[in-house]
Amino acid sequence: MSLPVRTSASGAADAGGRAATPSAAGPTPAELLDFVRTSAADAELVSSLPLDPEGRTWIRLNGPAGSEAWLIGWPPGTGTGWHDHGGSHGAFATASGTLKEDSLAARLPTEGWKTLELAEGVDRERQLTAGEGRAFGRHHVHEVRNESGAEHAISVHAYYPPLPLMRRYSRTGAVLRLEQVERPEEWQ
Repeated sequence: MSLPVRTSASGAADAGGRAATPSAAGPTPAELLDFVRTSAADAELVSSLPLDPEGRTWIRLNGPAGSEAWLIGWPPGTGTGWHDHGGSHGAFATASGTLKEDSLAARLPTEGWKTLELAEGVDRERQLTAGEGRAFGRHHVHEVRNESGAEHAISVHAYYPPLPLMRRYSRTGAVLRLEQVERPEEWQ
């Protein structure tokens, strides 16, 4: 496993400065979880993230075997809103603070709908404190937020294949509505 390093517009490099080479199969969710946990425990890496009191901050990292990875700072009260990862599997781990994740234990269709009514019992909730993480599959839909009123949270996220898109949703009760599809150029 390569160590995380910052990347530049010229491309990704591993800890030895070599170009990253994606493997044919790519890392598994378990391998991504190992990577994000190891990265979240790297005090020097975590302390390198500039924190903003108003909005999330991030540094792109070089994930294992061609995966996409991010170190993210979460000011108090910030979150992602409901979203998926465009068919990529992944993992995230909290480096400091506490993050709350709400997710759906249901496989949603990826195309051909704008509004879905969710069945009872599909909601899942978890708190992830420093050192805790989770892996997820290709059809994972969730929202992550820092509910603290005073403390930043920092986390590491990794996805394979690199995110082709993210679908953003709104939710009112049991109704989930597709609101927007974002492409990588909108967040990089």
